[in-house]
Amino acid sequence: MLKALFTSETRDKLINIFLLNSDNKYTIRQLSKRTGLQAAQIRKELSNLKGFGLIKLLGKDNWMVNKDFIIFPELKTLIAKAQLLSSQKFIDGLQKISNTKFLALSGIFTGDEMVKTDILIVGKIKRRLFAGLIKELENDLAKEIKYTIIDETEFFYRREVMDIFLYNILHGKTIFLIDSLTEEGIERENLKNKMESNENESSDN
Repeated sequence: MLKALFTSETRDKLINIFLLNSDNKYTIRQLSKRTGLQAAQIRKELSNLKGFGLIKLLGKDNWMVNKDFIIFPELKTLIAKAQLLSSQKFIDGLQKISNTKFLALSGIFTGDEMVKTDILIVGKIKRRLFAGLIKELENDLAKEIKYTIIDETEFFYRREVMDIFLYNILHGKTIFLIDSLTEEGIERENLKNKMESNENESSDN
């Protein structure tokens, strides 16, 4: 079934949009504006996806994902994992233009609706170059990315006062990619280094 679903770039983009925004309805015009694709292409693929049962039509021109589709949860998880692969290019680019102390992915990357941002960065960053990286990531995912950039002083202040925004990130469904600011992050890094050291010693023996 998966092979039959993902057969064209147009269909892939539409599936990404619907699964990443499973509560939203879209008209063909909205989808065309969002993807840059011709209305005729979109109409054809929507009809195909409707035939599969993944998409449903409400009224004359309101399309949304069918959450009762037999493998809807699995597809949503698959798309989320694909997002992480797309984000690797962003992460590599970010490390070249910033001195990042903390980098966390949440929101659309983990399906955590409690968090109000998708990417949290703590550190110094070249904003103009960063805007280009975000734009490229948004094009890859066909979705707007919400991001937050703060400095270390604000990070520690928010953590001290139990700021709800930061609390939801630190204790929610979050993927920590860089963390040299929290005790947990430092412990994870030390454990990682220890494991790598043990592996190197084993290979030498």
